[in-house]
Amino acid sequence: MTATPTTLNARALLLDMDGTIVNSDAVVERCWRRWAVEHGLDPEEALKVVHGRQGYATMAVLLPDRPMEQNLADNRVMLAEETADTDGVVPVPGAPAFMASLAALPHALVTSANEPLARARMGAAALPMPPVRVTAERVGASKPDPEGFLKGAAELGFAPADCIVFEDSEAGIQAGLAAGMRVIGVGPRAAAHAPTAHVPDLTHVTVTADRNGTLTLQITK
Repeated sequence: MTATPTTLNARALLLDMDGTIVNSDAVVERCWRRWAVEHGLDPEEALKVVHGRQGYATMAVLLPDRPMEQNLADNRVMLAEETADTDGVVPVPGAPAFMASLAALPHALVTSANEPLARARMGAAALPMPPVRVTAERVGASKPDPEGFLKGAAELGFAPADCIVFEDSEAGIQAGLAAGMRVIGVGPRAAAHAPTAHVPDLTHVTVTADRNGTLTLQITK
């Protein structure tokens, strides 16, 4: 028996980047494994907390007694390394068609990457860069703080309750829910963190709009 699709309605969509529309796990793991070893940490344990946060926030979790100035300095180096390394960066399955379907619809990128890193990865994955984007430079607090999603909704001109977030990480899902938004979890990391709905990848989501601007999301398992 074929499962009935889940239908959600919204006015705007807010998209995380890494792990949600772009698969950059290969680069993230290379850079963070190297950093963890340099700081005497277990790389496997480090990788459990790196996704979704800005680098300095991850470092603060892993090295809680270290001065934040050192985390910020290391984060600048990490961002440069990640921006230069696009080997293995590819779109998440279904992302090209999904992004094409949003071209004329209200949507924004809300990412923990800074602008150069976001451009590098979206370019490597051959995905269009949304005109509205909230990158690391534009927020004072990293996910799981909801600031980025609230800014994205405000720039698009919609109330949080009218927005749906697409996220892959625990920190990102927490941020979206804290912003008062519904969250579609994408990929294997997302399922355990109680998103509103979950999909294995973006081949399981279609988005259409009616003449009044209501977006209809059909989600299949």
